[in-house]
Amino acid sequence: MRPRHAYDDVRRAQEFRAYVAGAGGRLLHTATLLTAEPRDANPRAQRLLTLALARTYACWDRLHGEDPYDHTRRYLMTRFALSTLRYGARLPFRPPPGGPLAELSPQERLILVMRLHEGIGEDQTAALLGLPVERVRAVQNRAMAVVLRPAPKPAPLMGRAGTVPS
Repeated sequence: MRPRHAYDDVRRAQEFRAYVAGAGGRLLHTATLLTAEPRDANPRAQRLLTLALARTYACWDRLHGEDPYDHTRRYLMTRFALSTLRYGARLPFRPPPGGPLAELSPQERLILVMRLHEGIGEDQTAALLGLPVERVRAVQNRAMAVVLRPAPKPAPLMGRAGTVPS
């Protein structure tokens, strides 16, 4: 290997390390929201992010001025969408996730994260997902209604503790 190529590899690795140090936390948070896992226990989100970062590193030299964050985010969302479409119904039983978006379907989580967390416009979200803009708007509104719904209040206890109502 010629010295010039070795220098390019070192430069590439340093640039990528700096990128991951700066954007890794936000990307992990995005992946955690998509998978609806708790923040402290998120193996699926970490795996999803690892795949997206590996893909970004593989084509790092071909980005040519493109924002690496956008590239990683786009692959992260595409990979999540494809895996839920492909394996969603056939996945083995998993304990229910405890993340803030756990009550939403994968499509609702994806659209909500794209629109609100990442700030992607309706038109671009619709184009990326191959859906009509009206569908994206409807799914987002439905997801927001679920997220903003107040938590059910516990039923009041009848009588004193330890007594059975007759």
